[in-house]
Amino acid sequence: MLLILRVFLVVIYSILVCVFGCIWCLFSPRNPRHVATFGHLFGSLAPLFGVKVEMRKPAGAENYGNAIYIANHQNNYDMITAANIVQPSTVTVGKKSLLWIPFFGLLYWLTGNLLIDRDNRAKAHTTIGKVVDEFKRKRISFWMFPEGTRSRGRGLLPFKTGAFHAAVAAGVPIIPIVVSTTHDKIKLNRWKNGLVIIEMLPPVDVAEFENTSVRKLATHCRELMQAKLNELDAEVAEREANGKV
Repeated sequence: MLLILRVFLVVIYSILVCVFGCIWCLFSPRNPRHVATFGHLFGSLAPLFGVKVEMRKPAGAENYGNAIYIANHQNNYDMITAANIVQPSTVTVGKKSLLWIPFFGLLYWLTGNLLIDRDNRAKAHTTIGKVVDEFKRKRISFWMFPEGTRSRGRGLLPFKTGAFHAAVAAGVPIIPIVVSTTHDKIKLNRWKNGLVIIEMLPPVDVAEFENTSVRKLATHCRELMQAKLNELDAEVAEREANGKV
């Protein structure tokens, strides 16, 4: 019964957000500030799923300039966890097929996100070029999933280098974001589904890697995120075991 109620409420809420969001965005289409607004609206669904989301950001994070945010990509529940920490004027780079999701696809495009054709390497490289051009023209940041796909319980997958090439080319920092493990954590028929911690790490200065390969930069960021993921998972397990959620 709880599963049915949750699914019903989520579907109705999501449709309403998408429909009214599309109407709202028509007054200023493709404005990058919309992404954080609607990301946070979807993130507000976390309590409905019985999840407590705890966010941590470095001091002064609200004043960061242009940057590329990278995050671990686990499953569809990223929409109610990671979406909570999206910063203003940050857009995502997503696969082109997202456009065909009913209601959501149109909102995704109208809010200013970039769509990439991952099956066409030439077009993918063109999109990275667009990212760099956007940095040069206005105050904007990009959110990318360097794993390239959902991990679905396989741990932190190897990183692709697109985000790192873009950061080096644009001369902007990389800001890692780590979400504690959510695989098999959320059961729709269970009232309480525990704690999820999202932590934004300090910016990584890409200038420190200008004399090395982009792959080394990607490896460095992955190591930082893996260490933080292990730390967050251990903290979540301890706090849940002690009832300190």
